[in-house]
Parts: sequence; structure tokens; C-alpha cells
Amino acid sequence: VQLQASGGGLVQAGGSLRLSCTASRRTLSYYYMGWFRQAPGKEREFVSLINRSGGSTVYADSVKGRFTISRDNAENAVSLQMNSLKPEDTAVYYCAASLAAMTTPTKGDEYRYWGQGTLVTVSS
Repeated sequence: VQLQASGGGLVQAGGSLRLSCTASRRTLSYYYMGWFRQAPGKEREFVSLINRSGGSTVYADSVKGRFTISRDNAENAVSLQMNSLKPEDTAVYYCAASLAAMTTPTKGDEYRYWGQGTLVTVSS
């Protein structure tokens, strides 16, 4: 699976961005899809995930109530709507695909495929 993330950019605090992740060569419906982020000088951290059907989602506490993950399996795409952005949301955001079966994958090593990352910068 080749994942392509897009939608990053520069936004003022309180603003919104919508990240998209599309795939080629294989349908995303087989996978849990997740978003992770890595801020400068920090470790990569989990942001959100969505199950195969789109009926179940998980969010990190830091983004709960502000971010919304969704997927459109017909379009082979996953999105992350980010509202009320804060400077601490500044990071490179990565989408990833997991074949997890028995667990809800919130750790990076549970994901097999990764996109190239898209930079989100939130100015104060």
C-alpha cells in the first residue's frame, strides 16, 4: 500500500485544517487507519484511528473534541478534520495503515504502511 498524505499548511491558532490520506495499489477498507504526528525534537505520538468500517474511532486526549477522523472506503481515503488548532499541534502528520485483528492499534509499531507526512504549522 502506498499512502499519500496531504492538506498540511500554516494556520493561525484557532483555525482549521483538513488532512487527507489516499492510497494506491490496494483498498484501504482492509485496514485500520491511523494518524500520528511528530513535533520537532519529540517522539512520534498517536493522534487518532478509525476502524475498517468507520464505525469506531479513538482519539488521543490532547485532540479529543477538536479533531475528527473519517473515512470513505469507496474513495479509498481517510481524512482528519482539525479544528481549534493550537501551537502545540504543530508537527508533521503521518497517516498509516494497520492490519490489526485483535487489538485497537494505537502504537506506531502496529502499523505496517506509512505515508510520507504532511507538515502542519500553527502560529500563535
